Amino acid sequence: MMSPEQKKRKMTQEGGDDPLSTFLHWCKDSGIKLNPKVYVSTENTVAQYGMLSREDLPEGEVVFTIPRSALLSQQTTRIHHLLEKEHQSLDSMSGWVPLLISLMYESTDRSSPWAPYFGLWPHLVPPDLPMFWSEEEQAALLKGTGVAEAVKKDVKDMEQEYNSIVLPFIKRHPDILSPQTHTLELYRRLVAFVMAYSFQEPMEEDEEDDIGKEVLPPMMVPVADLLNHIAKHNTHLEFTAECLRMVTTQPVPAGHELFNTYGQMGNWQLLHMYGFAEPHPGNINETADIPMSTLLEAALQGAESEEEKDRFRERWTFLCRMEIVGEEGAFVFSREEVLTDEELRTSLKLLCMSPEEFAEYQQNDGWEEDDEDDEETMTCQKLAQLPLSWRRLLHSCTELAMKAYATDLPSEQRLLDDPADYAKLSSREQYSLHVRYGQKLILQQLMELTAS
Repeated sequence: MMSPEQKKRKMTQEGGDDPLSTFLHWCKDSGIKLNPKVYVSTENTVAQYGMLSREDLPEGEVVFTIPRSALLSQQTTRIHHLLEKEHQSLDSMSGWVPLLISLMYESTDRSSPWAPYFGLWPHLVPPDLPMFWSEEEQAALLKGTGVAEAVKKDVKDMEQEYNSIVLPFIKRHPDILSPQTHTLELYRRLVAFVMAYSFQEPMEEDEEDDIGKEVLPPMMVPVADLLNHIAKHNTHLEFTAECLRMVTTQPVPAGHELFNTYGQMGNWQLLHMYGFAEPHPGNINETADIPMSTLLEAALQGAESEEEKDRFRERWTFLCRMEIVGEEGAFVFSREEVLTDEELRTSLKLLCMSPEEFAEYQQNDGWEEDDEDDEETMTCQKLAQLPLSWRRLLHSCTELAMKAYATDLPSEQRLLDDPADYAKLSSREQYSLHVRYGQKLILQQLMELTAS
C-alpha cells in the first residue's frame, strides 16, 4: 500500500490536479516531447522544481524537445502584432520591454495559452533574488561582493523603464492592459522571472562579427527552465530551426538530477540573477571582482606628495580616455587567471611609469611596440613575476578590496567548518556566505602572490 507521499509523487509524475500535472498535460498538448526515462518533480531536487532520471542515461541522449510554437516570446505572444507596430517606442537599454509586456499580458489572463505554464508559480511569486531583500539585509550580507551595487542599478533601471516606456504603453491600450493590474510591482516580479528563467538564443558566428547588430531578445522556454544549474552540469540546450532540445553531456545514473548550465558565472552573479550560490568548491567559475576605481584609490593612498597624487589622477584620466578603465568597471580574477588581463596590465604599467616614460607614452597616444608577454594570458601564478612596483600596487589594491567586506575570512571559515552553526543560517545567509567566502579566497591568493 502506498504512503500519502508516494501517492503524491505518483500523481505528480503521471497526472493529477496539482499545478505540475496540469503543466505536464499542457506540455503534451503543445508538442513538447519528454523522454520517458526522465520526469519533472518537486522532490529530491535542489530547488522548487527539477528533473530526475528514471533510468541510466548515456551521453548524447535527448531529454526533451520543445517546438518553437511552445516558446513564449515577443514573437509568439497574442499581442505580437501590437508590439511589432510600436517597437520603436518600446526600445530600451535592457531590450527586455517587449518580452516583459508580453508576460504582463499573458500572465494575468486566465484564458492565455500559457496559463498552465504560469500556474507553476501561484501568484507569480518570483525567485528570492537580492532585489527583494531589504537594504539593511543587503548591507549586512552582501557588503563588498558587488551584488548590492548591481541590485541598486537594476531597481533604478526597471523603475525608469516602467515609468517612461511601459506605463505609457499601458495607458495607450486600456482595452488589453490597465495600470491597476499591470503595476510596477508586477513588472518587478516579472523582471525577476526573466532574470532567473529566460534563455537567450546564441548568435551564429558570422552574426557575432556584425558590429552594431541587435542582440537577440530573451525568451521563456517551458520545461527547460525547470532544470537547475551547477557549474559541472550534465546537460545543455541545443537550438535548431524547428525546435529546442536538451541533451546529456555525460552519462547520468538512474535517480540523479539533471542539471543545465546558466553560463560561466561566479557565485555573486548566480545570487544576483538567480537567487542562489554554489557551495565551495563546487563553482569552478568562481570569480572575484575588484572595482577599477580601487586601483586608483590604492595608488593615491601610497602617494608621498600632492604632486604624486596629481600624477596618478592625470594617468587615470588618460586610462579612462583610452577606455581601458571606467567608473563602473572591474578587474576580474578567477581561481586560475586574470580575466581582464589587458586592462589590469595596462593600468599597472601606466600608474607605475616614470614621468619620462609616461610623457613618451602620451606622445604616442598609448601606442608602443607589442611585448610578447602581453599576448599571453595572465595566469594568477604569473602575478608573482610582475615588476615589484606593479605587485606592490596590486597588493595594496587587493587589501582595500578585502577590507570592503563586513566580515573577515577566518570567521567565515569557522562557520563553514561547523555544521551546527551553518545549519542555523537562513538560505539567504548561506548563499551570501558562499559568495563572500569564494571571493575572499581568490583575493587572499592575490595578496599572497603579490606580497613583496
